[in-house]
Amino acid sequence: MIMAGCCRHRKDSSAGGIRMDEHQSGVKLEEALEAKKELDAKAQKILEEKEADSRMRTYTGPLGRAVAVLLCVWTAFQLYFTTIGAITAVNLRAIHCIFLLVFTFLLFPTFKKEKRKRKLPPLWDVAFILCSVGSLLYLILNYTRIARTGGRISDMEAVIALVAVVCVFEAARRASGNLAVLAGIFLAYNWFGAYLPGYLGHNGFTLKRVLITQFWGTQGILGTGIGVSATYIFLFVVFGAFLKYSGFSKFINDFSLTLVGTTSGGPAKVAVIASGLMGMINGSAIANVATTGTITIPLMKRTGYKSEFAGAVEAVASTGGQFTPPIMGAVGFVMAEFLNLSYTYVALAAVTPALLYYIGLLLAVHFEAKRLGLSGIARENIPDALSVIKEQGHLVLPLVSLIGLMFTGFTPLYAAVISIFITVAASWLRKETRMTGDKIIAAVIEGARSAVSVGVCCVIIGVIIGTVTLTSMGLHMGYLILSLLQDNNVYLAGFLVMIMSAVLGMGVPGVAAYVIVQAVAVPVLIKAGVLPLIAHMFCLIYACLSNITPPVAMSAYVASGIAGSDQTKTGLMAVRLGLIGFIIPFFFLDNPVLLIGVDPAAAAVETLWAVFSAAVGTFALVGALEGWILCKCGWAERIVLFIASPLLLFPGTMTDFAGFAGIAAVIGFQFLQRRKET
Repeated sequence: MIMAGCCRHRKDSSAGGIRMDEHQSGVKLEEALEAKKELDAKAQKILEEKEADSRMRTYTGPLGRAVAVLLCVWTAFQLYFTTIGAITAVNLRAIHCIFLLVFTFLLFPTFKKEKRKRKLPPLWDVAFILCSVGSLLYLILNYTRIARTGGRISDMEAVIALVAVVCVFEAARRASGNLAVLAGIFLAYNWFGAYLPGYLGHNGFTLKRVLITQFWGTQGILGTGIGVSATYIFLFVVFGAFLKYSGFSKFINDFSLTLVGTTSGGPAKVAVIASGLMGMINGSAIANVATTGTITIPLMKRTGYKSEFAGAVEAVASTGGQFTPPIMGAVGFVMAEFLNLSYTYVALAAVTPALLYYIGLLLAVHFEAKRLGLSGIARENIPDALSVIKEQGHLVLPLVSLIGLMFTGFTPLYAAVISIFITVAASWLRKETRMTGDKIIAAVIEGARSAVSVGVCCVIIGVIIGTVTLTSMGLHMGYLILSLLQDNNVYLAGFLVMIMSAVLGMGVPGVAAYVIVQAVAVPVLIKAGVLPLIAHMFCLIYACLSNITPPVAMSAYVASGIAGSDQTKTGLMAVRLGLIGFIIPFFFLDNPVLLIGVDPAAAAVETLWAVFSAAVGTFALVGALEGWILCKCGWAERIVLFIASPLLLFPGTMTDFAGFAGIAAVIGFQFLQRRKET
């Protein structure tokens, strides 16, 4: 959890690690801590309503200890067989699926209002566990034989497949209800698609044929989705848990304070940087809002920001972490797998969108602070930069090792495992951060528990991908959209895909949202002439931004609950603050020079200049939206800035010249205006 270190170091509280100054806050320390506890409870309640992860059962007695041991065994299994152990891909995925389903039926309640604390699971969950384990063990023992026969199965084996699919749907219903419904619609398409006219129609398939694809093939529930969960996602979720228990979040917060704490609206900028970095690691925008938001949102409100603005800032910052290198919430690894490219290639391409996104958000926060006349945090209340680096700087070693290993050619899996061990080793460099045995076990258990819901989402996504593969839905969707377009208009295709991505990604975790969208929307863009990596990056960004896109806007609505603000206003404010994220994909859609390393014909200088001019264009856009540069902007100045922004975002010498001229004119005018006023 991010800690608010913006006040004098009088006393540290273990409850969130907040450091409060009684004189600055105007309230007693005890009252502030009590308010923090109440806000944490409120955030937890909101999170339980929005995310199944927060509704897990807890067991007392022997079963509680057995579950903890089993989670540790699962982690050991994953660490061994994704690195040095030898196992076939199908067996790894099947065993991973067994663990996922077992833990889902053990930990996730059947109904929301079910009693969470118990000694034993209900009998029906025992039945689901036995059916899940039995069907998948049968697959492991008989997969080779069935594969050699070309996928021919008996009626009994079709029943086994049906049982497994039912178990997967029930697990998905508990872990992600929206996704289970969506997968059900796709599954039904295997049959009702035969009655649809035009491009979306097909000949129809028998139940047995569908079950072969969904269970016995490698395009269904044991397809790419769970393959990524069994490797990249699990390891990086565990890595994030180890970073948390090492005290890395406190380092992020304190270091952010030293960077921007004293500037105008400093607390909001700290929230942007810290929430973005934590969102990059944990990969869940909603969970990140619920944890970091209980600190950052009240801090922004006390600084003078309105409730809607404070909630929107936290939501936008947490959402952007999902496509921010070097970790990208594990989504980047999924993309690399689909594209069969090096992860470093994908991570470099994501630098520009993430950079512009956070530049835009930081500028919006800064201009809003200037407009409201807000100051930063007093220097005496800011941690000393050298002290922070000296006392906590060693905690960044795991990230450095992760990036270094990947960029020197090691696989992300190897880099992740090594970085987990480096996290423990680095924590022992100072007594204050040392990870003891209890902390290591707690990190293992929390990491494995956190991986369950994402993993189940990846399993049920296999149903969607299997349907898309069997019915050729992705190709048909592409033909349908392109038939509506004239001359294969790439921007109109992009607009339709943007809507599709936002809709399919609503209410779904980032990784799951991207996997769904890429199966349906990416073929559309590729057929329109877009490069594969750009098509994937385009869909990824909009799938992630569905977290702040009304009417669902899950991240924004959780943030509004913490801020005590209007949900609709907070959601709309989040769209405004994150507007550059909605715009920038259209500028790299047909201009790969904006993405680092994507255009082989572009020189390094050309790419860097394109990124720089795009950053200045972002400055112009945010200034126009906020109505502030050096002072308040009139309508004429805002219009000039609005015109200058797309000129700079679109790579080109003449457009850059015109855009820079427009911004220079506005800045020059405001400079002279300020001189007259003084």
